[in-house]
Amino acid sequence: MTARDGDGWTECALGHRHWGIHGASGLLVVHHDDCGVPHVLMQKRAVWSHHGGTWGLPGGARDSHEDAVTSALREAREEAALAGDALRVQGVYLDDHGGWAFETVIAESAELLAAAPANAESDELRWLPLPEVTGRNLHPGFAATWGEVQAAIKPEIIVLDVANIVGARAEHGWWHDRLGAATRLLQDVSRRRLAHPVLAQWFPRVVAVVEGAARNAPDVPGIQVVAATGSGDDAIVDVVRRARPWERVVVVTADRGLKERVGALGAETMGPKWLLAQLGT
Repeated sequence: MTARDGDGWTECALGHRHWGIHGASGLLVVHHDDCGVPHVLMQKRAVWSHHGGTWGLPGGARDSHEDAVTSALREAREEAALAGDALRVQGVYLDDHGGWAFETVIAESAELLAAAPANAESDELRWLPLPEVTGRNLHPGFAATWGEVQAAIKPEIIVLDVANIVGARAEHGWWHDRLGAATRLLQDVSRRRLAHPVLAQWFPRVVAVVEGAARNAPDVPGIQVVAATGSGDDAIVDVVRRARPWERVVVVTADRGLKERVGALGAETMGPKWLLAQLGT
């Protein structure tokens, strides 16, 4: 496995010719302005390149030792001088052609980052408001998947009603050790990759609200733990209320009253079974 061993042409099971022996990836950077309008960083490909003159994403061949995220961030750094530490990766969309795949890595940017061609592969880089994207001459691969991809560009937050989920999990003796049961749940969630209807890999923000005897649950990698000072339901409603208008918020709970309260704020709800099935419990 050597650096840049992915460069080269290959053919997929559909008979299409693609650049990238091990597949390819691209970085879809999205910024929402104060009005909630998404802006997408687009690349106009150099005329000499494959599908030159079309608009798509900074990206290219993936090396054998890279995953999609590493590859897409590297390509964006090489082609647009974008620093990955200014972005939050939200997920990966897989366009599988059979034996070859292009993976679109979706990342959120808090601002319209400065971007300009950093090598000869780009003629132009420009932030486009979402409604203007389809008005461009798009790269055919990007155009074919854009309908599905754009449905997954919202930042997403999963809010866990930990007390309710622990009760539904019904581990033996959990009521005698609510802190231990809550901690095990959070650790299990942190180790699992949750399923998404569109994305092959999903990295939502996860907020876990703990209360009562479980208020001292420890921090867990990848999860924001919120200790309710009073009612757990009130703390969950507060988390939902503080979400930005363009964020998709999903509250995991079976509590009917809480579902009504967060639903009135625009959040979606899923029952504990949705989560527990993915944890294998």
